[in-house]
Amino acid sequence: MIRLVFVRLPNGKIEEFDATQLSLEPGEDVIVESEKGLVLGKVLSAPHEKEKRFILKSPRKVARKASAEDREQFRGNQQLEKEAFQFCLQKIREKNLNMKLVKTEILLDRSKALFYFTSEKRIDFRELVRDLAAEFKMRIEMRQIGVRDEAKMVCGLGGCGRELCCAKFMNRFELVSVKMAKEQNLALNPAKISGVCGRLMCCLAYEFPTYVDLKKELPKVGKHITTRSGRGKVIRQNVLNRTVTVELEEGGEITIHASDL
Repeated sequence: MIRLVFVRLPNGKIEEFDATQLSLEPGEDVIVESEKGLVLGKVLSAPHEKEKRFILKSPRKVARKASAEDREQFRGNQQLEKEAFQFCLQKIREKNLNMKLVKTEILLDRSKALFYFTSEKRIDFRELVRDLAAEFKMRIEMRQIGVRDEAKMVCGLGGCGRELCCAKFMNRFELVSVKMAKEQNLALNPAKISGVCGRLMCCLAYEFPTYVDLKKELPKVGKHITTRSGRGKVIRQNVLNRTVTVELEEGGEITIHASDL
């Protein structure tokens, strides 16, 4: 068995970490081993046990509980990130680089600074990296990200009026297609089915499996069926109500529930 705990990282991502033998409570600050290095995170749940055979990849460990010094260092890093962002932005303008700076992240021990940006083309940022390294005296890493990752980092509100799903709880982006909108009888208006990132909204995938299952109970639009009122053609489906509208050959329309088919 292995003790696992959910931790929210500074970038908003939620991951499971090996809690080792630490006694952890929700809301506590901890230092964890991320793919980038040591970072400060917040415990979201009490540790739970899971059999090792059900774990595909060995989780990273919680290094320790955060100390007062760690929290002070984290706050100092946040201020340094703002300064690094402005300095990098200035240099990008001076060098006339065709890139959009999105976010700056500095590791807890200040061993490395990461600069996230978007660009439609390949960018030669070697001179920019030299200027940043000379100014901040640490390793510099430039990471090009996509528009969906940008929305996740910047956050904001979706068309529903709530915080973006990608920033709130999503750990990875699932495949979203126009077919999902079609299956849910949504208007294929890009302005209606696209998120702030300009891509198809992630929430289109949430109810898609339910619509697919419910539609299996209903005859397809255009199919000729025999009803109690006579033979006719299915012209509409109401998936959530589990009904179809049938245009009768003798004239008129009727609505039939799936249980009556």
